[in-house]
Amino acid sequence: MTVITEENHYLTLINVFIVEPINQQKLVDLLILATESGVAKVKGFISSSLHRSIDGTKVTMYAQWGGIEDYEKMRANPVASPYLIEALEIARFEPAMYEVVRTFLPK
Repeated sequence: MTVITEENHYLTLINVFIVEPINQQKLVDLLILATESGVAKVKGFISSSLHRSIDGTKVTMYAQWGGIEDYEKMRANPVASPYLIEALEIARFEPAMYEVVRTFLPK
């Protein structure tokens, strides 16, 4: 389960994929395959959450890693590569790395 707190000091990767609505479900399926078959098995993987936009034009992956080194090791792992290469044929993406600054709960 994804737990978002400023205390854990995880690396947060947010990847926003831009896709044609006709390809949104295909992209979701590819990202699920990539994550289940390889990414989630890499040391340092904490969690990820996959989101799709209601208008069909975006897919966003929120992922937590132990640190930037763990994420870089995953990127070098060829297991997920075929799915990601196929995903890039139907979508472009804008990844960015973040750290949690603050979380808020209802008062």
